[in-house]
Amino acid sequence: MVGNSDAKPAKPLEVTVKLRLLLTSALLLFVQIPAPQAQSVTVDVAKITCDQLFKEELPWTSTYIILWLSGYYHREHNNTTIEPGALKSDEETLNQYCYGHGKTTVMDAVKNMGLGK
Repeated sequence: MVGNSDAKPAKPLEVTVKLRLLLTSALLLFVQIPAPQAQSVTVDVAKITCDQLFKEELPWTSTYIILWLSGYYHREHNNTTIEPGALKSDEETLNQYCYGHGKTTVMDAVKNMGLGK
């Protein structure tokens, strides 16, 4: 005897369940494939102008620039303490200064405002 007469045809519900399982497995495989890394951006902070900061033409917000500058100047003065309220105030002051001094670099603006002391 060549064929098996006991073989049953697949039920529609069974086929549907198997297809869903196969599709779910395939989807999970694609989800686990790592996305390509974004290119890293390098910016010379000394060249950032107030226009760039104010018009948000940078890959970061002014908050990140203030944090970086704060660390830069705190290290320059060997000061390891920060005041979160002062950082927010400095950000607002810098944004106000930059509004009227677009061509000035941010580092010069910080010096002109006396924040880099």
